[in-house]
Amino acid sequence: MEKKNLDLAIQLRHELHAHPELSNHEVWTKQHLIDFLKENTKLEIVDRGRWFYAIYHSKVGRRNVAFRADFDALPIEETIDLPYGSQFPGISHKCGHDGHSATLAGFALEIDQLGSDNNVFFLFQHAEETGDGAAECAVFIKENNIDEIFAWHNMSGFKHNTVFVIDGTAHCASKGMTIQMEGVPSHASEPEKGINPSFAIAKIIDAIPGFVDPETNKGIVLCTVVQVDIGAKAFGVNASKGALRMTIRALYEEELDRLQKNLEDIAKAEAEKYGLKVRFEYQDEFPETANYKESSDKIRQVCKEKGIPMEELTEAFRGSEDFGHYTKLTKGSYCYIGNGEDYPNLHSYEYDFKDDLIETGVELFKGLAEQ
Repeated sequence: MEKKNLDLAIQLRHELHAHPELSNHEVWTKQHLIDFLKENTKLEIVDRGRWFYAIYHSKVGRRNVAFRADFDALPIEETIDLPYGSQFPGISHKCGHDGHSATLAGFALEIDQLGSDNNVFFLFQHAEETGDGAAECAVFIKENNIDEIFAWHNMSGFKHNTVFVIDGTAHCASKGMTIQMEGVPSHASEPEKGINPSFAIAKIIDAIPGFVDPETNKGIVLCTVVQVDIGAKAFGVNASKGALRMTIRALYEEELDRLQKNLEDIAKAEAEKYGLKVRFEYQDEFPETANYKESSDKIRQVCKEKGIPMEELTEAFRGSEDFGHYTKLTKGSYCYIGNGEDYPNLHSYEYDFKDDLIETGVELFKGLAEQ
């Protein structure tokens, strides 16, 4: 990577870090990235509102290859002392999306200057943390006839500057599920005159271990109760409303769908038994992120050719990633570059993206652009 381009990318990363914005509110971030590309490249810019992409139009144009970076931050306070620290209280780039976007921008500089036999698309995506971004941006795939798409994530606990890749499922599918139940209030001394949702919700919770039993599922299936909210602190009133909030997760989407159906079915049955109204709400929905072996093999080949250290990931991450929306529509692969085995975890106060990963990411992408 040209030193000038690397220096520009690092400077851009620091500027993005100082101005973090939460999912679906990345107004300054998006515009700053657009301005950077307009100032430093001749690429076509396509502004799609909350997200955008840039295009290198090849004179050869064999294939349409896309590369994606996310640019949203997290609602976490910046507590470490950095010269480019967050200027916004309670918000910071503690997942490294500033580094992902700086890497993609640095890669754009190199392709603009060096060229490619393929048409190269640089997709800058909002709202990865909530799962909204890729769901909205997925239209990009068909609209541009994308043949293949790649992305990477920095990862703590992994060897520094080493690429990790896996075939098949890389991240579990997940969603936030809420079961709302409503009965009838009554005086606490006359519970028989009301309808209390507590017993129905207790039955649902009691059934969860059976639904996630490894003996009855092909892959990992998890149901994590995050909140049980029933009634109020009013000792004279029989509770009449309740909410059970859970994160449901599975290695395979078909098993996530089955878990969801099981939970809905038992909730409906218990609601009917007790005479309760029931409804369901869903949020933070992430698909299974599944890599194509053909695409992962290209990552392996580029690492071998460029001498980039590479290892095989032995199992999928339980945490979710919205990149799976793209690989439902075209070939692609999502890989990882290590921050170091003892480096602070993502989403922790001590974390900051490591600038030296930018060059590794750019060189990996340059190799993939020519595959």
